[in-house]
Amino acid sequence: MTLDFSILLRFEHALLLGLWMTIKLTLICIVLGCSLGFLVGLARTSGNVAMRAVSSIYVEFFRGTPVLIQLFWIFFCLPLLLGVELSNLASGVIALTLYMGAITSETFRASLRSIGSEQLDACVALGLPRNIQIVNVVLPQAVLRAIPTLLSNCVSLFKESALVSAVGMADLMFVGQNISNNTARPVEVLTVVALIYFVIAFPLTRAVSLTEARILKKLAL
Repeated sequence: MTLDFSILLRFEHALLLGLWMTIKLTLICIVLGCSLGFLVGLARTSGNVAMRAVSSIYVEFFRGTPVLIQLFWIFFCLPLLLGVELSNLASGVIALTLYMGAITSETFRASLRSIGSEQLDACVALGLPRNIQIVNVVLPQAVLRAIPTLLSNCVSLFKESALVSAVGMADLMFVGQNISNNTARPVEVLTVVALIYFVIAFPLTRAVSLTEARILKKLAL
């Protein structure tokens, strides 16, 4: 078999559009998922038994089931239960946000537990309201301590986003599959798609390692 990668030059624009959709979906789900994860992390460290129980069930379910099944359930089953139509974009955002929220909640829970209780005691002694404590004392420290793992979670989400192609969303993987089917050149097309994911994910992975080293050094001071 003779490989011919030049054929992909005809589909450069389509691949770029698919990549943009992948990046856009990933960024949306990172913002929503991290926000949800922080709230769930607070719930899991709460003194309220009911909040801890509900948040724990949510986390264990979404961490313990395949993301693809979650995506299929939201795309095919949720509209039947709610009686509304969900686009593939909406389904992808919901599924990946819930997944991101579950995995980042564990990151935030660990970082929240690492904050000394004396700081919260000082907030109480100063009479600071609970919302002020969370925004000005807890949140900055929790985010700083969680940054390395959060960045790693973001890289994982970027790679997991390829699953939305299964529900017809025109991301990079979906575009690559269509080009592969139309050109009968799966080796060239899928190799290039894999390389695009790698070129983006690998530098981010290295950045995670460097960021982790710097933050650990800063926290040690």
